[in-house]
Amino acid sequence: MDVELLCQTPNQGKGTAILAGAAWARAHGFTHIITIDADDQHEPAEIPLFVQASSAQPQAIVLGVRRFDENVPFGSRFGRKFGNFWVHVQTGKEIRDIQSGYRCYPVNVLDVLNVWSKRYAFEVEVIVRALWAGFDVQQIDVSVRYTKERISHFSQWKDNLRLTLLNTYLTMRSMLPIAHTQYQLVQGKLQKRNYCQTLRDNLAAPGSALRNGLSAAWGIFCGAIAFPGIRQVWLFWGAGWWNLNRLLCVGFEKLCIGPFVPALCIEVGYFMRHGQWLTQFNMTTLGRQALQRIWEWVVGSLVVAPVLAGITLLVVTIIGWILHRSLHEHA
Repeated sequence: MDVELLCQTPNQGKGTAILAGAAWARAHGFTHIITIDADDQHEPAEIPLFVQASSAQPQAIVLGVRRFDENVPFGSRFGRKFGNFWVHVQTGKEIRDIQSGYRCYPVNVLDVLNVWSKRYAFEVEVIVRALWAGFDVQQIDVSVRYTKERISHFSQWKDNLRLTLLNTYLTMRSMLPIAHTQYQLVQGKLQKRNYCQTLRDNLAAPGSALRNGLSAAWGIFCGAIAFPGIRQVWLFWGAGWWNLNRLLCVGFEKLCIGPFVPALCIEVGYFMRHGQWLTQFNMTTLGRQALQRIWEWVVGSLVVAPVLAGITLLVVTIIGWILHRSLHEHA
C-alpha cells in the first residue's frame, strides 16, 4: 500500500499538520480526511465506522468517542469531562469526548472555518467553530487502549495554558449577542447564509417559539433578580448551557434596568415584611432606611423575578408560535 508522507520541519503543531493534510487531500480530489493519534491508543480497523457515518452526513464532523474504563488514567478522564463542560457552555451542545483525536473532517468545512489554534487546542476550537457555523458533529463510540509505552508530545504546561486561553476566549465570544456566520451547501459548494434567511429559518424551526420564549424569560429573570454582578454570570452561563438565543436574553435583561422593576421588587418585599404597601417616599424611607429597602429589594425579587419570567415565557412563546405558523402558511 502506497503512503504519501508529509513532513513539517520544524514541528509546527498538530493543527497545522491536520490543515496540511486537508490541503493535500483537496488538491488530490478527496472530500474527507480521517485523523488518528499516533500513540497507539486507537484501533485503525474502526476506520470504516467513520466512513459509514460520514457517508450518511457528508458535511458533519465525525468524532470518535473513546470508551473509557477503569484502566484509563485519572488525568485523561478529568480532562475529558472538563473540556466537555466548557464546550457545552460555549455551544449549548453535548460533546462527549472533545479531546479525542480520532475524527473524520469534511475538507470543505475546514476550508471555511477560521480556526486560530495550530497545536493541540486546534481540536477543541474546530469543533466549537463548526457548531457555531451550523455544522453537525456526529459522535460514534470507538475503543481505546492505554499502554505503559505510550508516548505523547502533549505538554502539561504549555498546551494546558493554550487550552485555558482558548476556552477563555471562546467563552467570552459565546457570551456576545452577535450572530455567528452560518453556511449552507449550494450546488456542491459551501456559501455563507443570508442573515435574514437564517433568522427566518430559526423562527420556522420546530421548537423555536418555546426556545425564544425561554430565552426572553431567562433574560427577564436574570435582570429582575437582585444580585448585581452574579446575575450577569448566570445570564451568560445559562444562555450557553441551554443553547438559548443570546440576543433575546440580553435584550430582555436590559428591560429590567431602571427604576420600575427594582421599585416593584421593593414594594413586594415591603409588603411581605409589613403586610402593607410602601406609600411614603421621603428622606426617611429612601435615605435613613436605605438598608431596609435593599433587603426588601432582594426579598421581593425572589418573587417578582420568577413571576415576570413566567409571564414573559407565555407571551413570547405565543407570539413566536403565531410567527412560526404564519411562516409555514406562506412557505
